[in-house]
Amino acid sequence: MRTHFGRRLLLGAVIASSVGIGYAIGAQPHMAATVTMLQSAHAELVKASPNKGGHRARALALIDQAIGEVRAGMAFAAR
Repeated sequence: MRTHFGRRLLLGAVIASSVGIGYAIGAQPHMAATVTMLQSAHAELVKASPNKGGHRARALALIDQAIGEVRAGMAFAAR
């Protein structure tokens, strides 16, 4: 249970620092936080058992696609 709390605390710190850095450099802080959360979700799904009728694999692919879309949106806004 402590490990789970530690991971959440670390994730919160990463998100908070991402948002702070985003504001400091004029980036998209909410979009950057979204990428961080999607990467965390991807990592959790990778750890899950693979026997999910193909749904886990599809979810991983969709998360990868979502990360790409968010990054594309950030790049568009930076122009």
